[in-house]
Amino acid sequence: MTKNGISYRDAGVDIDAGNALVERIKPAAAATTRPGVMDALGGFGALFDPRAAGYDDPVLVAATDGVGTKLRIAIDTGHLDGIGQDLVAMCVNDLVCQGAEPLFFLDYFATGKLSVDEGARVVEGIARGCQQAGCALIGGETAEMPGMYHDGDFDLAGFAVGAMQRGTALPAGVAEGDVLLGLASDGVHSNGYSLVRKVAEHAGLGWSDAAPFADTDLGQALLVPTRLYVKPALAAIRAGGVRALAHITGGGITENLPRVLPEGLGAEIDLGAWDLPPIFGWLAQAGGIEQGEMLKTFNSGLGMILVVAADRAEALTALLVQAGERVHRIGRVAAGAGVRYSGTLA
Repeated sequence: MTKNGISYRDAGVDIDAGNALVERIKPAAAATTRPGVMDALGGFGALFDPRAAGYDDPVLVAATDGVGTKLRIAIDTGHLDGIGQDLVAMCVNDLVCQGAEPLFFLDYFATGKLSVDEGARVVEGIARGCQQAGCALIGGETAEMPGMYHDGDFDLAGFAVGAMQRGTALPAGVAEGDVLLGLASDGVHSNGYSLVRKVAEHAGLGWSDAAPFADTDLGQALLVPTRLYVKPALAAIRAGGVRALAHITGGGITENLPRVLPEGLGAEIDLGAWDLPPIFGWLAQAGGIEQGEMLKTFNSGLGMILVVAADRAEALTALLVQAGERVHRIGRVAAGAGVRYSGTLA
């Protein structure tokens, strides 16, 4: 209490802590700068010039997302350093599927009581994700809201904007006989964690227990950040022959791949074309999850699928491998609808 009454701090909001967080994260945000950025952190809005980024007739593309209940594991274990990359990846991996280059990113961090150290670790992770994706962290919002969140809890949301030259949007020209190239995931990424948490509970495992599928504890194994596909995907698009890309998130392969296929065309996929990562084998076995449920819930080892012209498949595979991706030729576009699978996940 002040001598004149109740202060904002008395109500649970510490403006000084918010200002300290902004000062702490300024170097991380500055490290993400790129051509087109026109202003620094601290204003009421953030400015970006797409012409300075190299676009003379730009079409802007926007995407927004969160991290989902993966946050629950990060908060419970205190492993917060990778969750920012998840946030960035969930947005920018969507943008590149439209054929767009991510230009800038903004975050929203909401909590009941702000910890400057925890907030900085999260935002510094966001900045690292932005650097990997080649986009600038040009702003954001930190909201301290007593009574809205339990002690120690917070939520994250992100917003990314990208650009493409007019007339270059994807998908475009998808045809029967096109080849499907799957890019390996780095784990569960950021979808299906309500089911993951249910399986862990069913198996009687805590986050500090040894992971049955990895040489670490379960919490850390489940918090491997979402892979960023932006730079390799953009290189493939610019090389020519990419007809479409599908980010394999919630809904798995079954729901996401048809989103980029025109009416009258579906996909034929050989489930034996790639090895199922151990984490998914454990989830299926420990949770008694049927193959169909796995394929429409998780990425099952493939975080991005490219639809490419058949005569460009070999060259694009080589380009992607050189860029550091693990690439699998998993099937083809065929007449029909939806995704038809052969073989089994193993």
